[in-house]
Amino acid sequence: MQQAVRIAPSILAADFSRLGEEIRAVEAGGADYIHIDVMDGHFVPNLTIGAGVVKALRPHTALPFDVHLMISPVDAFVAGFAEAGANIITVHPEAGPHVHRTVQLIRSLGCKPGLALNPGTPAEVVDNLIDSIDLILVMSVNPGFGGQSFIDSQLAKIGAIRRKIDASGRAIDLEVDGGITTKTAPSVIAAGADVLVAGTATFTGGAAQYGRNIAALRSGR
Repeated sequence: MQQAVRIAPSILAADFSRLGEEIRAVEAGGADYIHIDVMDGHFVPNLTIGAGVVKALRPHTALPFDVHLMISPVDAFVAGFAEAGANIITVHPEAGPHVHRTVQLIRSLGCKPGLALNPGTPAEVVDNLIDSIDLILVMSVNPGFGGQSFIDSQLAKIGAIRRKIDASGRAIDLEVDGGITTKTAPSVIAAGADVLVAGTATFTGGAAQYGRNIAALRSGR
């Protein structure tokens, strides 16, 4: 069963000179998760942050840290992010030779494992992992940069994964990341998503506006 819509602001769009304040502001504005994009300049064409930054941010909020690792090979970095305070660690099936083993590693470290699907990765990839994961992330842009436009073909994939989750009987988050705005959110929610990652759409207008931005995304208006 689809859960209530939750919002996970992506700090990729925050003011990096004052990340702690930005995280506290979106928490006050009603955010449900803090989404942290980790890029290695190899698996995706950009560099962002490491586990040390995640550790430094951990005291600023009690919200779950939803850490998306765009790193290959990924296994060697999982423990560092778990120790830094990640609650959810999401990996790509292409980021290592044995994704099931990676999922097991994440859970063994006390974190919830997630699986991320790039726009060209088929929904069927989740079939042999759905009993082992707590989150499925559909990338509705090609990962690497914020501010991209939503790829409409991913709506069908979101719907297909929603049906797989419902058939499993498990409480698995269906998260969508990329081009999420008040214009695209309604169709994404209608397709079956229950967690929306939003960077630019959240961190626009200054801290006084964040609560209104989050409420508008959640309601789709």
